[in-house]
Amino acid sequence: MARERIQKVMAARGICSRRAAEVMIKAGRVKVNGHPVGLGDSMDPAKDMLSVDGQTIRPERRKTYRYLMLNKPRGYLTTASDERGRRTVMDLLDGVEDRVYPVGRLDMNSEGLLLLTNDGEFANQITHPSHKVSKLYRATVRPQATEEQIAKLAAGVTLDDGSRTQPARVRVVADGEGRSVLEIVVQEGKNRQIRRMCEAVGLDVARLRRNAVGPVKLGMLKSGQWRELTLAEVKALRASATGPESKKK
Repeated sequence: MARERIQKVMAARGICSRRAAEVMIKAGRVKVNGHPVGLGDSMDPAKDMLSVDGQTIRPERRKTYRYLMLNKPRGYLTTASDERGRRTVMDLLDGVEDRVYPVGRLDMNSEGLLLLTNDGEFANQITHPSHKVSKLYRATVRPQATEEQIAKLAAGVTLDDGSRTQPARVRVVADGEGRSVLEIVVQEGKNRQIRRMCEAVGLDVARLRRNAVGPVKLGMLKSGQWRELTLAEVKALRASATGPESKKK
């Protein structure tokens, strides 16, 4: 069997997404045949032994892929586990026996649509920035947003780390005394991106909810509840991924 990048093997075995695998490799948590590996290393999935945190990860002979949607409440971490014992989104998945992991992230104080899966290729299609899968957020900001601030958000802003965001679609849903409700559509997944974008133009985010990923919408799913994605939704999400990386397997 041909050799494959270790992060691709990890994703295929349902451990995590490729991007998360790269972080784990950099942290020295991954070994092949008992030896630590680095980014860019490859392995023979049919012969080599892969382990993460000392646990051997063997391929499943018959892989059943799961695709879930969760309406994440505030106060939960978007991670598979937390060494400090804090609540994670996994605590909300009653009845899910397969090992799944979050696709992308929502910070602890944000809420809304979160996808989870054990299909590493699917997760990579949705999260890799080159695929340009859109995410729709509704943000309540303070103070009331000005036309100038809206224009800056739409054009792209420089974040606190010096990076610049891509152009976004921004619409004012409602204005009130000292606050505005904005709908913001981005095609990136930078850490805490919406909050940092708003901070860059002088706005504080009081509430943030993700309502859609690509063509899939949160709909009437209640906070803290999950459901399986339909086959049509999975196909639509795959179709929404564009760019040269989106068709790689």
